[in-house]
Amino acid sequence: MPAQPSTLLTLSFIALALALGAGFVAAVRAAGPADEPPHVRARWTLGAAAATLAWLALTGALAQAGLFAFGAMPPPLLALMGGVFIALTALTVGPVGRRLALGLPMAALVGFQAFRILVELLLHRAHVEGLIPIQMSYLGYNFDVLSGLTALILIPLIASGRAPRWLIGAWNALGLALLLTIVTISILSAPVPFRAFHEGPANVFVTFFPFVWLPTVLVAAALLGHMLVLRRLLHDRRAHAHRALTPSLAEPRA
Repeated sequence: MPAQPSTLLTLSFIALALALGAGFVAAVRAAGPADEPPHVRARWTLGAAAATLAWLALTGALAQAGLFAFGAMPPPLLALMGGVFIALTALTVGPVGRRLALGLPMAALVGFQAFRILVELLLHRAHVEGLIPIQMSYLGYNFDVLSGLTALILIPLIASGRAPRWLIGAWNALGLALLLTIVTISILSAPVPFRAFHEGPANVFVTFFPFVWLPTVLVAAALLGHMLVLRRLLHDRRAHAHRALTPSLAEPRA
């Protein structure tokens, strides 16, 4: 690591990752129908908790063992993130994704992304401490904080029914684009053969614990959130089209 991170930064990363993990478990629990039997809700909750703890422990242990160090091609962390993308896609289209996307209010699905404001504050601090180059912070080319700020603006609009689907869809596309942009910048700032950004320290701090949770937990959570919003939008669109095509029961037959 190019510099020694402060205790505050280290503990803040740990706290945010654990808070997101706890939030995921709470969301899985809350997303069930009101009449869901207690034993079914408990099974969902325990399953989510076990999977979350296992993921946090696995990625943390691999980072502690130095297995994500750059050098091999493809870089181990990038290969892992490719698998994460596939897993998140499967999660979204499966039962867990259905439970979350259809069981939680749209305002909650969108408002969740406000956590990215905290992520950007931590990345700014990491830049100040000499851990990451400026382009990975909001002083450079990282504008991902806009996703969190606009999510806060949308919460009351969605909750009051004043946010049309096209607006939510446009916000979701923008947030996803901003996320993919900073991920790309982070990769191009790492010590890889195709590195494009050479100013400042190379992006290697994500290979160390607990900062490995930036891509494997924080970025993964943001991506999953966008996928869930997309699934909800597609579901609502199909439901709206079905209602429009279904004749009213009160309408007399020809």
